[in-house]
Amino acid sequence: MERYIEKFVRYLEIEKNYSRHTIVNYRLDLEGFKAFLGEKNIEDIDYLVLRKYLALLKEKNIASRSVSRRLSALRSFFKFLTREGFLKVNPISIVSSPKQEKHLPIFLTEAEVMKLIDAALPKPEADEAALRDRAILETFYSTGMRISELVSLSMPDIDFISGVIKVMGKGKKERIVPVGEHAIKAIRQYLEKRAKQTDVLFLNKNGRRITDRGVRGIVAKYIRLACLRQGVSPHTLRHSFATHLLNHGADLRSVQELLGHANLSTTQIYTHLTTEKLKSVYDKAHPRA
Repeated sequence: MERYIEKFVRYLEIEKNYSRHTIVNYRLDLEGFKAFLGEKNIEDIDYLVLRKYLALLKEKNIASRSVSRRLSALRSFFKFLTREGFLKVNPISIVSSPKQEKHLPIFLTEAEVMKLIDAALPKPEADEAALRDRAILETFYSTGMRISELVSLSMPDIDFISGVIKVMGKGKKERIVPVGEHAIKAIRQYLEKRAKQTDVLFLNKNGRRITDRGVRGIVAKYIRLACLRQGVSPHTLRHSFATHLLNHGADLRSVQELLGHANLSTTQIYTHLTTEKLKSVYDKAHPRA
C-alpha cells in the first residue's frame, strides 16, 4: 500500500500540480485507510472492505463532511491505480458518499463590516502593526480572497496603478482580482511605516511572513473591539464579500471568477443568502406576507 501511496502523491505533485496543503491532506487520509487495512493487500480491497471502513468512521462519530473528504481521496487514489494498470477493477466505483447537511455560510452585514474595519482605524501616531491590521482587513473585504492567498501575497503581486492583485489560488491557479481604493490606501500607509524592506507583503512582529494563525488572531482581536458576534473568522469576510456583491446586482459568474471557484455550484450557495434577505424584506414590507 505504501508504494502505491507514494506513486499517487508524486502524480499529484508533478502532473496535477496540487498545493502542498492538499497533498498533505490526501496523504493523511490514505495513511488512515492503510492503518485500517492492516495486513490486507491492495488487490484484496472490495466493496465490503470499503463499507466496513465507512462503518468504522461512523462508529467514531466522524462528521459526514470529513467522511466525504476521505472518500474523495480514496476515489482519486483508486481511479489513479486503475488507470495506471495497478488494479483491474475500481472497488470504490459503486460506493456512494454520505448525505451532507447544508449549512449556509455566516456573513456580516455591510454595517458590521464597516464597524469591524473602523475598529482597526489607525490613529495619527499609529504603529506598524496597527496599519498592517487595517490593511489586512481592508484587503480581505475588498478582494474576497482566502486566508492562504492573503498570507502568500508578495509586493510584485500588487499593481497599485491598475488596482489589481495577482492571487495564487487552490491548485496553484492564478487569477487577477480588483482591489478597491480603500485597501490600496491602507496597504500604502502600512508599507510607508514598515521598517523592514522585503518583497513579502504582510509581516509578523518578527519581520517574517505572517501566518494563517497570526491573521486569525488579528481578526479575532477586532471582532472583540467592535463588539460583534462570535464565530466570525477571516473566511466570514470572504462570505460577506460575495453576498454583498450579489445583493448589489453582481452576476453569479463574475462572483465565481472573483472567488476563484472551479465550479459555479460552489458559488451558488450565496444565492441562498440573498434569497433569504429578499424573503425577510418581503415579510416586513408586504401587507399580506
